[in-house]
Amino acid sequence: MADKKSPASGWPKIQGDYHTGDSNSPVVVVTMGSHLDEQGICDAGAAMCGSCKTENLGLEKIVANVIANPNIRFLVTCGTEVKGHLSGQCLIALHAGGVEGGKIVGAKGAIPFIENLSEDAIKRFQEQVELVDIMESEDMGAIKAKIDELKARDPGAFDADPIVVEVKEEAGGEGEAEGEETPLTAELALIHARMKTIQMMVTSIGYRNRFAAGVYSGKVEGLMIGLIVSFAILGFMLMG
Repeated sequence: MADKKSPASGWPKIQGDYHTGDSNSPVVVVTMGSHLDEQGICDAGAAMCGSCKTENLGLEKIVANVIANPNIRFLVTCGTEVKGHLSGQCLIALHAGGVEGGKIVGAKGAIPFIENLSEDAIKRFQEQVELVDIMESEDMGAIKAKIDELKARDPGAFDADPIVVEVKEEAGGEGEAEGEETPLTAELALIHARMKTIQMMVTSIGYRNRFAAGVYSGKVEGLMIGLIVSFAILGFMLMG
């Protein structure tokens, strides 16, 4: 039997739209934009199963719950893609390329910006789990067969302690289920994405301006020092 470890106390640590099963299982299943028989999938052997409709906070919650349980070694993506947000593609991109400048490398979703995960947390996610992509499949038989296949390949718990991450989220709107992700409309998502891009550009311009000012200041100081030294040498020569 594969070696197992205790997950972080109170696992799963982050609330969300999911069901849980055996915490010793090596498999989690993310149904992306689909709502399938998630409890049935957990009963079939998954440690956790739920949807993910957003390409930022939703992904952060998945990563946080995965790295808090070293027994999870496989993440299955299935179900239908979320229009505009492309949370499935963004999750795969996050695992493959990580984050650069706060943005998921290679992500095609509207707002693929990560704010609550450190570089170490993302690296741990990449190393701990293997992604198994069967996106667009809603076939329960195929999903359960994949769980059985992966459980047979269980390499045992990841050789490191659980990592606990705090994921801060905005208060949900009226009528939202507790912990459930509500994706923005395509138009609003586009506005948020553009605002985020502008914010990053302004920050970048600020850094460049400070650098340029420092270089200019350094040049002026260097010129003045050079003139002073030159005058001093000239003075010594005249006195001699």
